[in-house]
Amino acid sequence: MGRAGGGSIGMLIVVLIVAYALGINPLELLSGGSSLTPTTTTQQTAQPAADDEMRAFVATVLADTEDTWSAVFAAANEDYPEPRLTLFTGSVSSRCGFASAATGPFYCPADKNIYIDLSFYDQLQRRFGAPGDFAQAYVLAHEVGHHLQNVLGILPKVREAQRGLSKAEANVLQVLTELQADCFAGIWAHHTERRGLLEAGDIEEALTAAAAIGDDTLQKQAQGYVVPDSFTHGTSAQRVEWFRRGLNAGTIKACDTFSEGV
Repeated sequence: MGRAGGGSIGMLIVVLIVAYALGINPLELLSGGSSLTPTTTTQQTAQPAADDEMRAFVATVLADTEDTWSAVFAAANEDYPEPRLTLFTGSVSSRCGFASAATGPFYCPADKNIYIDLSFYDQLQRRFGAPGDFAQAYVLAHEVGHHLQNVLGILPKVREAQRGLSKAEANVLQVLTELQADCFAGIWAHHTERRGLLEAGDIEEALTAAAAIGDDTLQKQAQGYVVPDSFTHGTSAQRVEWFRRGLNAGTIKACDTFSEGV
């Protein structure tokens, strides 16, 4: 990345991931910082959803991610602080600002809340060609991955490092952040598979979704060419690769995107 800030954040995150994998509380390594100070927020009131079945499905998937990550944290003698979830239609206001349905699913670190417009799942199938329940589950698990990054202190450190970088360099850090969230989603899939909860074809649905929303694929569809310096989430191949790594290994240590780079 060519800047000292990028290298230092990479080393810090390596330390955090390795420490956590070894059962050491990573929050202790970040003591004194304000990024993990609890905040008091009010749950946003979701607008009426058209599909009660989809609402129930999303709630079920979120509960399953909570089971997985609670067990992972418990193995390190830590409690997993569960994220909040807001389902909305049209638009929503969060502590990270106002967002419309065009924003897509997102996680707001300021209120530790995952925001999903259920219409995105229709787009996932119709526009991006990624149908299936597990494709939808992957999207939610990716946003939960961002919550984990926030809990571990990764997100605030990345944001701090990005301030001293050019746009292209900041995008590189953003891609690494997104790929790590994909890897964390793979870890959840790993544990879900071990519990015998997956059906035939579920993993393929997730991989199809990961490939469908890669930066290169989306840019080719939109404009016919790609601009790598503008990537913010990674290529289709990268997103598939890092989801697979989490799926195969099932450990946080396997998700060190910041050491390997893009």
